[in-house]
Amino acid sequence: MAVRDILLYPDPRLKMVCDTVPEGQDLGPLIQDLLDTMYEAGHSVGVAAPQIGVPLRVVVVDVSGSKLGRKNNHGCLVMVNPEILEREGSMTMREGCMSVPDYTGNVTRAEEVLVQFHDRGGTGRVIRAGGFEAVAIQHEIDHLDGYLFLDRVSSLKTDLFRRKQR
Repeated sequence: MAVRDILLYPDPRLKMVCDTVPEGQDLGPLIQDLLDTMYEAGHSVGVAAPQIGVPLRVVVVDVSGSKLGRKNNHGCLVMVNPEILEREGSMTMREGCMSVPDYTGNVTRAEEVLVQFHDRGGTGRVIRAGGFEAVAIQHEIDHLDGYLFLDRVSSLKTDLFRRKQR
């Protein structure tokens, strides 16, 4: 469909809590735009609907092309109304975000998550994800609740880093 512009911090739409998607709503064009936007970026492993200005609870995640997620992943995940049911362990990783392109930060998140959602076809699914994929899922679901990784960094002085110029 289309590669969409990503909203950049501090756009206030990134801080909004997104609406639940009603059952039966046609999400085909939105999902395709999210996938096109994620893959076109090249380095992205996920995008949430509010990042393209749509306040609905929809995210896409695909860590299969990343060296960090290549070994342990579920492939391309389309998640509608995702909800984390369980969290286990913790790990700290450096995160970046297309909505905060100039910075990365150390964020501590659950090492493993159990997530419930509806897939692209409307089928209910529950998956357990670990490692980098679990971190990516938590990062994208945070967008649906108006959180950026900046809100999860312990210290803006010691855990936030300016990206090198590309």
